[in-house]
Amino acid sequence: MRIPESELIINEDGSAFHIHLKPEELADNVILVGDPGRVDMVAEHLTDIEFRHESREFVSVTGKCDGKRITAVSHGIGPDNIDIVMTEIDALANVDFTTREVKPVHRSLNIIRIGTSGALHADIPLGSYILSHISVGFDGVMNWYADREKVTIPEVEEAFKKHMNWPATLQSPYFVRGGQKMIDLLKDVTIKGVTISAPGFYGPQGRVVRMPLAMPDMLEKIESFRFGEYRITNFEMEGAPLAGFAAHLGHNACTVCCAIANRYLKSSNPDYKPQVHALVEMVVKRLATL
Repeated sequence: MRIPESELIINEDGSAFHIHLKPEELADNVILVGDPGRVDMVAEHLTDIEFRHESREFVSVTGKCDGKRITAVSHGIGPDNIDIVMTEIDALANVDFTTREVKPVHRSLNIIRIGTSGALHADIPLGSYILSHISVGFDGVMNWYADREKVTIPEVEEAFKKHMNWPATLQSPYFVRGGQKMIDLLKDVTIKGVTISAPGFYGPQGRVVRMPLAMPDMLEKIESFRFGEYRITNFEMEGAPLAGFAAHLGHNACTVCCAIANRYLKSSNPDYKPQVHALVEMVVKRLATL
């Protein structure tokens, strides 16, 4: 079936509409970052840089580490941008941009998102690397797509909503497992995480400035939630839709975050960049082994 021009917009130069990558420019190993400046941080560990594209918050490069091609793409802030970036990255891999038809042979990508987050328990030190074995979507992005239940964990969702006394006015949260291939790649150097992706930095993460919250006791309830071995470890803003899209579309993806704040201890580390630099270097080198 041919995908109409209105549904998948392709630029005149043959690149994807928002991220401005062409199909041949996308490597099988992909690093996603929120901050456009972190693309250059990734590029510091690559050789043979092929290009650098920049459009709005979407910056991308492709280069090599130990002979393996790696693409780095920035997605900006928020889960809605993951809808854009993951849709276009998958199209670059699995849609023929000339015929606008899905390719007969599926191409699976290895995708790691590197970010920062706030830890939710006293025993998670600042500077820790938290790997999202499970991501929890407060954002609702996956609720707009059919068959979300095929990639989510309904029994944990129901237990969580009951524990939280989840308001009917909010998007129903969803729980998605990270890609096992990526988890196996990083699990020896990270903390096992169950990570909330919030659709905002303030209210949706329980912060109060001038507007009161719909769930004033949200943080306390999140911290006390348990389901078997699971507890919620940290907040960030993009990992759940990434995990959901990847699971639906047949890619291997997960999120790893450096803990730069601890919400339980009310502490933060403003000088977190050295830890993020070290995390970027580690992820690049690990991806190059695939």
